[in-house]
Amino acid sequence: MQKDNEYYMSFALRQAKKAKELNEVPIGAVIVKDNAIISRAYNNRNSTQNAINHAEMLAISKACKKLKSWRLEGCKIYVTLEPCPMCLGAILNARIEEIVFGAYDKTSKNNMLDIIVNDDRLNHKAKVFGGILEDECSNILKDFFKTKRL
Repeated sequence: MQKDNEYYMSFALRQAKKAKELNEVPIGAVIVKDNAIISRAYNNRNSTQNAINHAEMLAISKACKKLKSWRLEGCKIYVTLEPCPMCLGAILNARIEEIVFGAYDKTSKNNMLDIIVNDDRLNHKAKVFGGILEDECSNILKDFFKTKRL
C-alpha cells in the first residue's frame, strides 16, 4: 500500500512541478480508479483568475467528465498538499473513497481535515492517509514561496 501511494503521489508531484513552471502555487493532484490514473491537474488560480481552480477541483471535474458521472466511487485522490475545506467538500460530495496527501498544511488548525471528513452530518466518509512523500511535497512549496519573498 505504501509503495502504491508513493507511486501515484509521484504523478501528483509532476503536476505540482508543472504549476511551479507556470508560476502557480505548486500543488498537483491525480485521481486513480482500478489502478489507473483517470485525471490529473494542478493549481491554476492565477492564470485563470478563478478562485476555485485548485488542483483537486480540476482533477475531480476531469474525472467526472471521463466517467460520465458525478459519483467517483472506487476512486482515490492523491494531492501534494492536505486539501482545504472547499476541496474536502468536493471530494466527499464526489464520493471519492480515499484521500492521500503529501505535505501537511501548516495553516490547518485543530485537525480541520479530520473534523470535516468525520462529520456525522455527511453521508459519505473517506479514508485519509497523510505524509506520503511528505518531504518532496513540502519542499516544492517551500522553494516556491522562498523565491516569492526575495
